Amino acid sequence: MARDDRTGDRVSPPPLGGQFEEFTTAWGRASNHLVNSVVEANRATLALFGVNGHDADGDAEAVAVSHSEEEWEFERSVDAVEDIDVGDWVRFSKSIDEADVTAFAAASGDTNRLHTDEEFASRTRFGGRIVHGTLVSGLISAALARLPGLTIYLSQEMEFVGPAEVGSRLTAMVEVTERLGSDRFRLSTDVLGDDENPVVEGEAVVLIDSIPEDDEPPSSGGGRA
Repeated sequence: MARDDRTGDRVSPPPLGGQFEEFTTAWGRASNHLVNSVVEANRATLALFGVNGHDADGDAEAVAVSHSEEEWEFERSVDAVEDIDVGDWVRFSKSIDEADVTAFAAASGDTNRLHTDEEFASRTRFGGRIVHGTLVSGLISAALARLPGLTIYLSQEMEFVGPAEVGSRLTAMVEVTERLGSDRFRLSTDVLGDDENPVVEGEAVVLIDSIPEDDEPPSSGGGRA
């Protein structure tokens, strides 16, 4: 409560009149506009990278998934699920570029500045940004998906043994090391960098079913050994 400069008595502040109401109304409009702008910008960004959006009625839109990209490469040693045995392998390669890292940060919520802020990352032990470890290991899943049949992940153990720079071309190599019975297999799972040095080393257990009848699997791109 303020004081009267002449008498020293405490006086009540003047009532909040039309000017305050106009200010709050204007602030509300500006805030609402800012929020809407951010939402629209996020939608545009997600649409750019093919992440789910919503239609005019608020319903989720189906996102078309490409099963093959020109720069993806893969080869494998076996083409029939019933022929999979110890020693069979799949090799899958793709580049992890700026768009991949940005889309993964948005989809996962992992905005660690080591992956998203070049100036910050340049002052770390890595001297620059590196790809999210989980994004790197995702290439293992991509390779497993290219085994004959329908591959179902059961477990994965891995060790990150080196960083992957944004823009590098990575190769996932999976190889069957043991038949476990009941359509289960153990595989070695490695990801190699541009220089063929390991970035990830690990081991997975998968279940491999036959493809459902009358279903034509999509092309996975690349060549087959």
